Amino acid sequence: MFSSLARPRLFLIFSLSLFPALVLSREKALFASSVTYCQPPETLLIDRFDIAFFPSNHSVSFNISAASVQENVNVTANLLLNVYGMTPVNVTIDLCSILSGALCPLPTYNFTGADTITLPDSLEVSNKVPGIAFVIPDLEGFAQLTLKETGTGNIKACVQATLSNGWSTHQPAVEWVTSSFALAAFLSAIFHSVFPDSLAPLRFLDLFYLYQAIATSAFLDLNYASLYRSFTLNFAWAIGLVAPTSDSSLQASIDRMRHLTGGQLADSTSSSAVGFVNRRLSPYNSHLAKPVILVQRDVNPLGEILTTLSNTNLRATPIEVPPSSNFLTHLAIQPAVQGQVQTVTNDSSNVLEAGIPIYSNSLHIGTANAFMTSFIVCLIVLAIGLALLACGYFILFTIRRARMRKGKMTSFDYRSFVQAWLLRLGLILLLPLLIFAFYQWTLKDSWLTIILTVITFLFLLVLLFYPPYLITKFVRRSQDSHELYNHTPPTYLTSLGPLYAHLRPERYYFFLLYLAVPLLKAIFISFASASGFAQVILLVVTEFVVLVLQIVLKPHRTKGGNILNTYLGVTRLVCTGLLIAFVEHIAVKAIPRTVIGAVVAVVWSVAVIVLILDLVVFHMLVPIWQTINAQHTAHVRSFHVGKGGTKVG
Repeated sequence: MFSSLARPRLFLIFSLSLFPALVLSREKALFASSVTYCQPPETLLIDRFDIAFFPSNHSVSFNISAASVQENVNVTANLLLNVYGMTPVNVTIDLCSILSGALCPLPTYNFTGADTITLPDSLEVSNKVPGIAFVIPDLEGFAQLTLKETGTGNIKACVQATLSNGWSTHQPAVEWVTSSFALAAFLSAIFHSVFPDSLAPLRFLDLFYLYQAIATSAFLDLNYASLYRSFTLNFAWAIGLVAPTSDSSLQASIDRMRHLTGGQLADSTSSSAVGFVNRRLSPYNSHLAKPVILVQRDVNPLGEILTTLSNTNLRATPIEVPPSSNFLTHLAIQPAVQGQVQTVTNDSSNVLEAGIPIYSNSLHIGTANAFMTSFIVCLIVLAIGLALLACGYFILFTIRRARMRKGKMTSFDYRSFVQAWLLRLGLILLLPLLIFAFYQWTLKDSWLTIILTVITFLFLLVLLFYPPYLITKFVRRSQDSHELYNHTPPTYLTSLGPLYAHLRPERYYFFLLYLAVPLLKAIFISFASASGFAQVILLVVTEFVVLVLQIVLKPHRTKGGNILNTYLGVTRLVCTGLLIAFVEHIAVKAIPRTVIGAVVAVVWSVAVIVLILDLVVFHMLVPIWQTINAQHTAHVRSFHVGKGGTKVG
């Protein structure tokens, strides 16, 4: 009879395939982050598979629940490790040749167990793993176990587990910091927007445009480096994709709405999206893998490991060993298996393709839910904006009543102020709503969602055409663009000022780019999604034209404004151009792609820092310093006048 000590060994064979690349997170560790079947399971069924390797003490912690269910099956086991498209381990083992044939035929049993074991020093596992693998963010690697029936070669089980070291460029702290600066910029813009010459409201828009450019740069049909894709997730909130919390019911409500109105696409899920990524893409890079078949001598170390495992306190069902404290206290991770283990193959309908599908599902938002999520968030933002404007109206009304009692009047036109801020909100929401509305049309899912996208698009058309119509109509009538600035009533300048007030009178028409570029980007991203190369080229041409026009026309009223916008234009052009390295058919290897992704992320980050510093220094600190200095100067003058009067007296 197959002993309780020997029964778990089969399942631990799969875990051993992880060891050569197991690396460290914050205290140096490598663990399985997702588990999927790469073929419909026949022999091996997995309910739980959490495993981690700690190089500091050469130990492995695991918590596994699995079952072998088919009788009289003799199999060979292929262990494969893929790291950045390379296969340092690819070995096939005849299970009948080890453990005195205890695994031949494959026994049927259920196993649930957890423990921590120390690997033999003779294996030198840590020496085979480069140290950088423990610290590089968003490690690209996976381990695969394939069981093939002896004689026929039929696949009886195929399991893949992605690997992680706990480090990622997607950090909640970054989201909080960037959103906090956006909020501070918004408050500064609100305060300074009562002054026609202030550029604070414009810099607030520039900051949001930059955030949105970073997020949408991951929407193309490209094989992004995992590091770069994770980096762009830090700015998903700027386009209305807010990851649901554990107790949120928003995504479930959207799923129900879609299914009640004809939607057939997959729902949102709380499990990791990595397991569903197309195997050609990062972090799998399967099309880059070049197998290296190891010779039979690798069976001896395996036998040494199995001997070590046989001396551990592992038990089969129904006795369950509690998880070791090392695994729970030293590695804070989500379970690799959440719910039922899914089968993901090249022909599966649940495969996530590059672009919006991978991006949105990485935030636990279903592909078909992207528009509705962004739409609802935008409605919430609009509602908050209207509530703030309503509060401002009551405050202003109270101030006016108080001044009228004292015989004073105020000429501030709050209506134009409201119109200007509604226009700014529209400019912020324009790009994400256009992208998701157009993309939803390509999905053809849920007639109610389609109706909402059409209504949204019609409202956006008003924003795209009506304000430009009013401006160009006035210029044609006056036959001089200077009239738009010099002789236009202040109310008109305030209400439409967000479009052209920062531009030179001779270049007032430059605002048309602010409306045309989001429309073009939305069209390229949504309707050219079949070709990532075409998307990149179209976007590069767009950014190049915008940059050339910026340099040639110098449209901004200040030299600093032209320099800053030229810098941002160069940043967008360079970062968009470097995305060519992610085009699939160019087939740049995984490591160079990761390096390029890191470079692009750094360039974007520098631009964010520059823009934030510009906002903080020139539109927050400098005005405060000028106010304090003016008050101090007035106080000094008043003191000297009083002192002089005393002398004369």
